[in-house]
Amino acid sequence: MNITKLPFNELIGLQPAAEDGWLLQLPGGARYTNHVGTVHASALMALAEASSGELLLRAMGDIGMDVIPVVRRFECKFRKAARGAIRSKGVISADAIGDFISTLRSKGRATIAIAVEVCDESASCVLSASVEWFVAIRSASPTETIRE
Repeated sequence: MNITKLPFNELIGLQPAAEDGWLLQLPGGARYTNHVGTVHASALMALAEASSGELLLRAMGDIGMDVIPVVRRFECKFRKAARGAIRSKGVISADAIGDFISTLRSKGRATIAIAVEVCDESASCVLSASVEWFVAIRSASPTETIRE
């Protein structure tokens, strides 16, 4: 899956980051600003959420299971006003990935929290977020519901 090709992400203009060390980016422009001329909180949060999804996809790789990932919890802290283009970075520890995949295989579902930072064009961190993903193995039966 290409996270930038999801309909909402295409709508907002989400792009792979142009520079090494970064995940995704949104370009600068008036369409991303708020009433005081800085980057709108919704743009910052959308970039953080998509970036956590990108990290999740990279961490899972080809695990050989058809899964349904959904955001369960999103917490963020705004650190300062953002100006211009914004880009993201984050990392998941190998231990967290291992525990997550092990639980997913044994129980059919698992959660993982992914930390992401969003920085503006001056490379100042403007938002820190923790995005918790709930992932379940897709049921063979389309009428069966996933419960936790």
